[in-house]
Amino acid sequence: MIPAPGAGSDGIKKKRKRKRPANRGPQTHSSPAPASAKKPATKRPYSKRVDEISAGGLVIDATGTRGLLIGRIDHKDASGKRLLWSLPKGHIEEGETPEQAAIREVAEETGITSSILRSLGVIDFWFMAGGKRIHKTVHHYLFSEVSGDLVPQVSEVDEVSWFPLDEIIGLLAYPDEKKLIARSGQLKI
Repeated sequence: MIPAPGAGSDGIKKKRKRKRPANRGPQTHSSPAPASAKKPATKRPYSKRVDEISAGGLVIDATGTRGLLIGRIDHKDASGKRLLWSLPKGHIEEGETPEQAAIREVAEETGITSSILRSLGVIDFWFMAGGKRIHKTVHHYLFSEVSGDLVPQVSEVDEVSWFPLDEIIGLLAYPDEKKLIARSGQLKI
């Protein structure tokens, strides 16, 4: 029996051309690198996870018509003048309850002594800082003003101000705080 021409019996094997997907670019013909020359697989280092718990909230003034916000300079703003308004809050110290921390932090950041009326809820979010993945949980409360004078905390807060309650949501810089206040219902005391 005589094989058909090109059937491979002539002692030369034909190389099959593989079809490459259109999005893979041209096929290059190079000799494979020896096993010893391969780059060792490197693991991507994971960022360390840090859990933080804070407390704070919205203080309503004695007239029941204004809310207290803190302003920090937006470091992403080229002019260095834009303020990011937010609710006063800070870390819970060892041995403190969230309520105690909230009252202390509001007083430290704003100069205003207050008392808690009710809980507004809890927000949690993630962000990166100093090469760490931070998971932050913040307990928020509604406060009534007791006493004090507006004084921003040095090195923490750039400005402190009272705003009409109906303007608070529009002024807040962070969407989670906006949602929290929006779903809080009646804010008047």
